[in-house]
Amino acid sequence: MNVESTDETTGETTAETSGPGGSSPASVSRPPVAARRARIAVGVLFFTNGAIFANLLPRYPQIKADLGLTNAEFGFAVAAYPLGALIAGLTAGMLVRRFRSSRVAIVATVFTAVGILLAGVAPAWLPLAAGLFLAGAMDSITDVAQNSHALRVQRLYKRSILNSFHAVWSIGAVSGGALGSLAAGLGIPLAVHLTLSAVLFSLLAALSYRMLLSGPEPDETRAADVSAGVQTRTGRAVGVLAKYAVLLALVLIAASGAIVEDAGSSWSAIYLSVDLGASAFVAGLGFIALQGMQFIGRMLGDRLVDRFGQRAVARTGGVIVCVGMGSALLVPSVLGTVVGFGLAGLGVATLIPAAMHAADELPGFRPGSGLTILAWLLRVGFLVSPPVVGAIADASSLRLGLLVVPVAGVLTLLFAGVLSGREPRGPSS
Repeated sequence: MNVESTDETTGETTAETSGPGGSSPASVSRPPVAARRARIAVGVLFFTNGAIFANLLPRYPQIKADLGLTNAEFGFAVAAYPLGALIAGLTAGMLVRRFRSSRVAIVATVFTAVGILLAGVAPAWLPLAAGLFLAGAMDSITDVAQNSHALRVQRLYKRSILNSFHAVWSIGAVSGGALGSLAAGLGIPLAVHLTLSAVLFSLLAALSYRMLLSGPEPDETRAADVSAGVQTRTGRAVGVLAKYAVLLALVLIAASGAIVEDAGSSWSAIYLSVDLGASAFVAGLGFIALQGMQFIGRMLGDRLVDRFGQRAVARTGGVIVCVGMGSALLVPSVLGTVVGFGLAGLGVATLIPAAMHAADELPGFRPGSGLTILAWLLRVGFLVSPPVVGAIADASSLRLGLLVVPVAGVLTLLFAGVLSGREPRGPSS
């Protein structure tokens, strides 16, 4: 028999389940109403963040052709996005602590949309790079702010829900990619398409504000409590050098996921259309497949992690990336490449959420600092990947340049050991 009661002060609901004969009741707490509302609002932020940039990606072949750019020139222009993220990213933690993660996430989302619009209507290489630079700078701030708020909500839920937010991001990315592919297929002018996108998704983000958590960000006491919890679970304290070594490994894991995502966003449409002869609409399916399968992986991620641990899930994902994309590059075809990008997305689905969660709970850092540093450094993967792939493509072929995807799978296998294993379950009550 289940009986629910609600605390009128906190809005927290408790369900009491009676055992056989009415004995041994077990209390199961539901999160407060404010937390449930905030979960919806944070989901909206993740959705808009994924959709805004993805709208531009299927238009990359048109932009590259209209501006007459080589692969290397286009790669360097795309690299302006993570360069902007690297320059602005370290300010995110300070901005969040001063102005709250909710406000920072929404304002930065609007400016991200403005940057994407400027890039889409750019008449030359420099304005294209400048627009992407602005969008990348604002996106890095949005990234930290929305993940910081998501972790606040997760702590109220007292269980893992972070992968589900990133799954919603994937839904946004797939939706944006599909809209961009449709716009490209219909020949809708870039200015019209991206203006409508900017207005729509900025408005959605702004409307979410009233449902987000109120009050300042968690203070040093919360960070100390989390640190103590990590040390208790791992059974050891983390020294100064060790904590940075662990953080570096987490960055490499997150960067592996970023490299795979960037390959899908920056190069899948060009590879499918130019190298394999796919139509403009079909060329957008590589990115959609990657994000769609990433979404499935993230929807399943929380349960898989609870059952098998982050380490096992990440290592399995690394194998899937290597086999999936490696096979697609070994025997190239349109269908095989779309499937390969899809398997790559599935393989890296939990990497960035896992690394962010672990970095946010690393002992010895100020609140939000571990997360900010990781989010900043993983942008190196986005910064290095486009020009490297572009340079390899010009020197040899884009097919060879895309070998960075299975290489990212190998890096995941090498460094997944720093992630948590399966946590032992306590005795049932």
